[in-house]
Amino acid sequence: MIEKLIYLESIDLIEFFGVNNSKLEIIKNRFPKLRIVARGNWLKAIGDAEEVADFEDKMNFLLEAYAKYNVISDKVLMETLTGTNQEMMALQDCVLFGVNGKAIKPRSENQTKMVKAIDKNDMLFAIGPAGSGKTYMAIAIAVSALKSKQVRRIILSRPAVEAGEKLGFLPGDMKEKIDPYLQPLYDALQDMIPSAKLKEYMENGTIQIAPLAFMRGRTLNDAVVILDEAQNTTSNQLKMFLTRMGAQAKFIITGDVTQIDLPNPKSSGLLQAIRILNKVKGISLIEFGVKDIVRHHLVQSIVEAYDKDSH
Repeated sequence: MIEKLIYLESIDLIEFFGVNNSKLEIIKNRFPKLRIVARGNWLKAIGDAEEVADFEDKMNFLLEAYAKYNVISDKVLMETLTGTNQEMMALQDCVLFGVNGKAIKPRSENQTKMVKAIDKNDMLFAIGPAGSGKTYMAIAIAVSALKSKQVRRIILSRPAVEAGEKLGFLPGDMKEKIDPYLQPLYDALQDMIPSAKLKEYMENGTIQIAPLAFMRGRTLNDAVVILDEAQNTTSNQLKMFLTRMGAQAKFIITGDVTQIDLPNPKSSGLLQAIRILNKVKGISLIEFGVKDIVRHHLVQSIVEAYDKDSH
């Protein structure tokens, strides 16, 4: 007889064990030879070594599934316990589940390429028009990596071009000054992480959101780091950002070279980086097009009309 303790970290116990422990009872029925006890976030199994090992394997699989998808359906539970897992196989293209239970998955070929590329390489440039889902998918990738404990934190940044990154003249404290520039990042996070958990992550530094100027002098380790709107960086700013890369880090740089807000568009650091780095091993470049736009159908028509007018 052996005893095994499993800690259920960052778990909604009602979701994992079911209302009135309905899912826990299913687990107990699957392992009738084990004594299974749940106390808070601890799950204890006592019994034969082989049975306990099987129990531990299946619980670890369920914990990995919960970390990725935020839910454990009765069907996934039963298929895990019986070793079939057909529903889990059907969900393999999901990056994660959002707070409303909706599967967040690639909606275009290039979004799929983003997910595959960041697995193979540590730095990814995703370039393309507004509405193609570059930033949203980048944040989904980051949240998924955090949930599955591939990294310890997420760092999100944007250049505050409209204020020239000289924010002192704006009213309010620093957070109030920079929030308007970072709101699109908050919006995506709020789709993917429950509000209470997101607040906790923001307060303890697990998720950090800051203007590009705040990256100077840092070494960013064990994190997914996203720079959004990179077309509005200067060459020096982008070089500074790229060289912040530390151990166990993944960098995703997104931008739209048709929407450069710098006084001299030719000075965009993103344009220079694409030219200099596109053949460097370990760096992926994915170029989105008008056909990748996944917002309202009119957005694609608007982008096409402006492109036509500019030629």
